[in-house]
Parts: sequence; structure tokens; C-alpha cells
Amino acid sequence: MWTAADTNTHQDHVIAHVIGASVLSYFVWDETAYLLLDIGFIWNVYLDGEMGLLPEALALAELDVHEDLGRWEPLPSPSPIQSVDLFQSEDGRRLILNCEDTSITLETSFTTREIHIS
Repeated sequence: MWTAADTNTHQDHVIAHVIGASVLSYFVWDETAYLLLDIGFIWNVYLDGEMGLLPEALALAELDVHEDLGRWEPLPSPSPIQSVDLFQSEDGRRLILNCEDTSITLETSFTTREIHIS
């Protein structure tokens, strides 16, 4: 059962920066979702819902994936993020990106240590 969760000050700060941006593609690696934004940043979301935002070049250098961009999953029709909602359960977190034309859901599981994006 999912219940609404409050975001902390850092999450609020990151979310404020991504409003209006579009997610172009993503990949999941090492219990973290990486979302490539059209503003030149990568938004990373961890299993527990914590998050960060790094310039694309810096994030790719740290991840050492600049040579292997094949692991990125493109989104068919990116549209600007209008709002972000965070939910929690005993077993994970759900982050819903409410975009202009669609929504993107990141769902994490503490049991399986996985993140699913749909």
C-alpha cells in the first residue's frame, strides 16, 4: 500500500530544478536510476528516494559510461515535467513524474534492490 511521503529540503531543491525539463532517456545501474534531461543534466534517484543532479559530462565521467551509451533506454515522447510526487511503502518508494503529455513512474523495492521505470 502506497502512502504520500513528504520530501526533504534537498529533494525539494532537486525537484525545483527539474520542473520544466524533459526526460530523454534513462538507465538503472547499481540500485540507482539515471535520468538524462534535456537541460544537460543527469538526475539520479536512489532506492530510498534520495536524489541528486549533476551536469551530464560530469555524471558520465563518474559513471564511465560515455563509451557505452547503449544501456540508455530512450523515452518515446519526452514532455516537460510539471510536478513530482513521492510515495512510500514498507518495501520501497514510488516517484511519479507528472509530465505535460504523460507520466513516468520509478518504483523501488528494498527487498529485491531493484528499480523499475514505466
